[in-house]
Amino acid sequence: MEEQKQQPQEAKAVSEASLTITSPLDLLFNPRSVAIIGATPRENSVGGVITKNLLTKFKGKVYLVNPKYDEVNGIKYYKSILDIQDNIDLAVIVVPAPAVPKVADECARKGVKVAIIISGGFSEVGEEGAKLEEELRKVVQNRIRVLGPNCIGVYNAFNGLDTFFLPEDRMGRPKPGPVALISQSGAVAGAILDWAARRNIGVGLAVNYGNKLDINEAELLEYFARDSRVKVIVMYMEGLKYPGEGKKLLEVMKEVSSVKPLVVYKAGRTRAATGAVKSHTAALAGNYEIYRAMLRQANVIEADNLTDAFDMAKALATQPLPRGNRVLVITDSGGMGIQSVDALDMRGLQVPELSESLQEILRKQLPPLAVTRNPIDLTGSATDAMYKFVLDTVLPTSYVDMALIIALMQIPGLTANLGNYIIEAKRFNKPIVVVSFGGNEYVAKFESYLEENGIPVYHAPHRAAKALWALYEYSKIKGAAKEWW
Repeated sequence: MEEQKQQPQEAKAVSEASLTITSPLDLLFNPRSVAIIGATPRENSVGGVITKNLLTKFKGKVYLVNPKYDEVNGIKYYKSILDIQDNIDLAVIVVPAPAVPKVADECARKGVKVAIIISGGFSEVGEEGAKLEEELRKVVQNRIRVLGPNCIGVYNAFNGLDTFFLPEDRMGRPKPGPVALISQSGAVAGAILDWAARRNIGVGLAVNYGNKLDINEAELLEYFARDSRVKVIVMYMEGLKYPGEGKKLLEVMKEVSSVKPLVVYKAGRTRAATGAVKSHTAALAGNYEIYRAMLRQANVIEADNLTDAFDMAKALATQPLPRGNRVLVITDSGGMGIQSVDALDMRGLQVPELSESLQEILRKQLPPLAVTRNPIDLTGSATDAMYKFVLDTVLPTSYVDMALIIALMQIPGLTANLGNYIIEAKRFNKPIVVVSFGGNEYVAKFESYLEENGIPVYHAPHRAAKALWALYEYSKIKGAAKEWW
């Protein structure tokens, strides 16, 4: 799993670290000034997209560095970062790989605290690239912190810092929100953000660390653990690279998960994928069973794919933790109710039959054909008022700990007002997830309204069940964890 290299500038443990406004990692995400070295007016080039992103969206100062230009569209270009009179918090390096060590040296001489090296062509491409990466390591060590190389850098929806070089018509940018993403793959990070943006999921911070010459996932986890804007961390990882890295990452994951939920998808699980991982980011995929054991020991919530990861993150970011594993299922479709019970049972969640006395209360108000045991099937005669009655009657009781609501809006008795009744049920302080399926305008408006008001919506029962499982799993983690903050 590990190569014989020395881990650079090892991160301190979470409990020992102290982030201030001038710490390198804080400046990585919240710089006051940024210099783009390799800036260009050429549209749709890597440097061109980054230049446009920062000039149009970043709330701090932006300086353009490229010896080919003096001025473009009234904006000054500098020949070197050393020619800039002002202080620079963050350098974004977008030059050919052979020129990176020289540029990094100039950044260090300028007093820049941290740099994002977008450029590829290092250890991920073979022996010659590895030699160049080692040269770069010697240049930057103990002088300047580095994210990358071979990465797409940082996306911060709160301040407009965006070094993701994918054009906005190809990669949507999510709105500010409570989810933070750490991704070993740049292309995967871009695809995730695009997917999240199209579904109106708030991802406030995202980072791709590439070859992790210096800054690694452990440090990034520590940083996000301290950011009060972040409620859930999603992490995509392929493999580790340095000796001792697994032990350090395990320690940090365990500490972070005691503070906020950490959802991890580990790719490169099979023998066939091992070679692809190494050629991608120069990491080693290793034996998946070892990683799986590490994630379990670290109290991490493991996802089987990226969709699962964000399904769980949505619930973890918006819902209270349950006190137990008992689920109330309300449905207007018997088939969907059966699917839900299957999915919940496979995840170790219970759908308890309600007491006879509680069922009698329900039967007095519901149609004769309604099933009151749990799942509560309101049938095709369902109305908004029926859902409200069941929620108000059952959810506050000690029989259930959370609710999975299936609302197929094709049924004529349902209106947009059902969304209000579901949102009102938040007052019971129990997790609520909704399953909705279809494509008409009523469905779209219903789903959008719920999501905007903190109720996660899923398009299949098994996805909603996994979200509730994640909430229950994290409730157990929180219950067992000791405070370390």
